[in-house]
Amino acid sequence: MSTSELDIAFFEAVERVNNSTDPFPADFLLRLYAYYKRATNNDDKPSSKRPIINAFKMNALLQIQNISPEEAKHAYIKLVDSYFN
Repeated sequence: MSTSELDIAFFEAVERVNNSTDPFPADFLLRLYAYYKRATNNDDKPSSKRPIINAFKMNALLQIQNISPEEAKHAYIKLVDSYFN
């Protein structure tokens, strides 16, 4: 898959999640959050008003800190596909 094909597939997966009206399980959301942040090279720290939420988000980010943005895009797409299929 070329870089542009990967980007298109990634943003289609993001749109699929954003357009869903069903609530997602918390563990699924945390993995999506971490993969998305890594895929988009967003190094901002979690900024929830609730410290426990920030801790969970930071833990999710730490678990994937050694993967590349491309690997994160692939993982995000795979996670979304497995959830919706």
